[in-house]
Amino acid sequence: MKYYYVYILLLSNNQLYTGFTADLSGRIADHKDGRVKSTQYRRPLELIHAESYCLESDARRREKFLKTTEGKHLLRQQIRDILHLKGVIE
Repeated sequence: MKYYYVYILLLSNNQLYTGFTADLSGRIADHKDGRVKSTQYRRPLELIHAESYCLESDARRREKFLKTTEGKHLLRQQIRDILHLKGVIE
């Protein structure tokens, strides 16, 4: 079975980047190697959260939601302990 992923990266400027992929390890390698235009100047970066889905439509819907104001707020609540450990929030 093929899986689809929504992932969150912590960028060097302490911003969060939300993305979608069917190849999580390959996509993270692309980000880390500077092959993704939107993150190439905000390295180093770190994968701090990932969710897997059986249906591509579910993963795309989740990514779209996480990019909304409400989604960003809920995501920050969900991963607040990680953000605290990384020094992003107090």
